[in-house]
Amino acid sequence: MKIWQTAPFAAALVVLQAQSPTVTPIASPVATETTSVGAAPLYRVLIVQGSARAINYRNLKSTTKIQLKGTVLAPNAVGVAKVRSKSGTIQIAAKVKDLPDASTFGSEYLTYVLWGISPEGRATNLGELRLEKGKGKVEVTETLQTFGLVVTAEPYFAVSKPSDVVIMENVVGKDATGQVEEIDAHYELLKRGQYTMNVAAGSPMVMDDKTPADVYQARNAVAIAQAAGAKTYAGESLGKAESYLQQAEIADAKKKDRIMMARESVQRSEDARLIAAQRQETERVAQEARLNQARLDEAKRAVETATAGEARAQDQAQAASNQVQAANQQARSAEEETANLRSRLMAQLNTVLDTRATARGLIVSMSGMQFQSGKSTLEPVAREKLAKIAGILSTHKGLKIEAEGYTDSTGNDALNQRLSEQRAEVSRVYLVSQGVPTDSIVSKGFGKANPIETNDTPAGRQANRRVELVVSGEGLTSE
Repeated sequence: MKIWQTAPFAAALVVLQAQSPTVTPIASPVATETTSVGAAPLYRVLIVQGSARAINYRNLKSTTKIQLKGTVLAPNAVGVAKVRSKSGTIQIAAKVKDLPDASTFGSEYLTYVLWGISPEGRATNLGELRLEKGKGKVEVTETLQTFGLVVTAEPYFAVSKPSDVVIMENVVGKDATGQVEEIDAHYELLKRGQYTMNVAAGSPMVMDDKTPADVYQARNAVAIAQAAGAKTYAGESLGKAESYLQQAEIADAKKKDRIMMARESVQRSEDARLIAAQRQETERVAQEARLNQARLDEAKRAVETATAGEARAQDQAQAASNQVQAANQQARSAEEETANLRSRLMAQLNTVLDTRATARGLIVSMSGMQFQSGKSTLEPVAREKLAKIAGILSTHKGLKIEAEGYTDSTGNDALNQRLSEQRAEVSRVYLVSQGVPTDSIVSKGFGKANPIETNDTPAGRQANRRVELVVSGEGLTSE
């Protein structure tokens, strides 16, 4: 399955257009449109969440080849990563070809970076893929044992988070050897334009053959750090970055020296940008706290002025107000916590089976895969899915689960009722065997009632032979 087709990926929108209107976030994949507009089309990309296939190399005995394939942004791009385990580390030698210039995706993008994505979603900058005639390579060492590989377009090589312009991803091909275990890895992507949100829009950068590409990255990095407020919040780090850039700009200096100075400038610029962002966030939080305190003080003064002649009434009113505020805050906190936990649980369940929110609770649908006609024995694929569902449910307290069995319309009502009860009970027993508390789950059968597809076709009847898990429970808390 391709990275842009996975449900956890949430959405990837690629539009070719002459201008750059605001893109509204979407919640489901859409088809890619590839119409040509003018000589230099603008790619507008919105990715809410990324998903890569992480591979476990812990027991790798020899070198294995992992294919790198282009996403919809660069469908012709191909590559290979040779991976081997040595002395507790993983060595990676990656080669790619048929990549377009990074600036194709926006003037802020000047290079490509190879990322390692852990199953927990941590992204590690493994190194820069420098292009020469559409080809690039990099050799790196990774301390992680399990990770996925993706390639993104970036404004400079030293970025600390991946942009949302995902160009390539790893896939396990026929050349892969050894024990390779694929694991879903999710990671947050930096929204496109975040690097340039404070930089005035301009024409794409024009490069000349005499200036090393690293110098352009350094210019980009310094400009981005300046726009991020580094002059105010990280002046010393920015000053060093600007100093290194000035040395890299000396036209008659040796090319090797210019490249070295430029790359040092990029590193210092990224440090300055991160420091500035952190300090601005700290300042924002402090300012918000001061404003909230000022509002509270003003409210107290108004109450004191209005009730100056009624001290006892003032005390009672203030006490009541404080109690109401505390109760309201506690209620809001409880509602938010319940909603957040419910959303997280739904997202976790959705990674295994289709799950929807209803007034009854979260309904996990196991349709069309677990039972043959007239039987109540769980199919292997259903057992695998149920085991994953049990693993998720067993980490939450206070859940109430109903396993509801259904049949198609084949057979008489009494037979279908009995068969639906058996299917629900088999599912309940298996979930309990996988760690779901016995007292938290019950089973019910509904016969041929509530079909989700027509019973006039084999496919529809197969879909109707199902078990649905209704997950509810007040005071939802996680362990």
